[in-house]
Amino acid sequence: MKRSKSHKGIAEKIEEKAYSLEEAIKLLVGNPSAKFDESLEIHIRVNIDPKKGDQQVRSSITLPHGTGKERKIAVLTSTAQEEAKKAGADFVGNEESIADIKSGKFFEGKYDVLIATPEMMPKLAPVARILGPKGLMPNPKAETVTTKVAQVIESLKKGKVQFKNDDTGNVHQIIGKRSMGVQKLIENGTSLLEAIRKSKPDSVKGKFIVSTTICSTMSPGILIEW
Repeated sequence: MKRSKSHKGIAEKIEEKAYSLEEAIKLLVGNPSAKFDESLEIHIRVNIDPKKGDQQVRSSITLPHGTGKERKIAVLTSTAQEEAKKAGADFVGNEESIADIKSGKFFEGKYDVLIATPEMMPKLAPVARILGPKGLMPNPKAETVTTKVAQVIESLKKGKVQFKNDDTGNVHQIIGKRSMGVQKLIENGTSLLEAIRKSKPDSVKGKFIVSTTICSTMSPGILIEW
């Protein structure tokens, strides 16, 4: 794959060692690899068997400074539509929206989060296989199945994010934009890493975190130690 000059430039500055989170963020912020405002992402390899239900890593955290990106929130409810609209939901629907989910029309708005009130969950079961791979299936553990719709919308707008492992046992999460500056990104990254450390499943024995890297949208990954 052909690499840009900026990508090669920062790659040459990365030493073959594990950096501290602060050192890595300073390197990425000080050496932009694109003309746009890149996101910084942390990738964690965890020591789990992703096929086992009792070894899933899934939780949520409100990043101190948000992600730097405004999140589009959809709500499906038959009991709290006015509440959702007043709280700032980008879309509010009910069971009639399920047909749009099946046809793909619902995703034209590219929503980041889907919230549902409890009575909607049985109706969403037939489209779980569509919503799941898109990361949009409401889940009580992620607090996206709730009766406190306004409260959840407010927390998501302030920077609450859900993280979970993928099928290969990795957790990926954006911690903010380069323009947010070093200190805010360090605080966001530290909060995320501590939340992941605390999310270790009880059934996992021994070392939990295998490796951790951080990168910007267009940069190579930097190994970090924490």
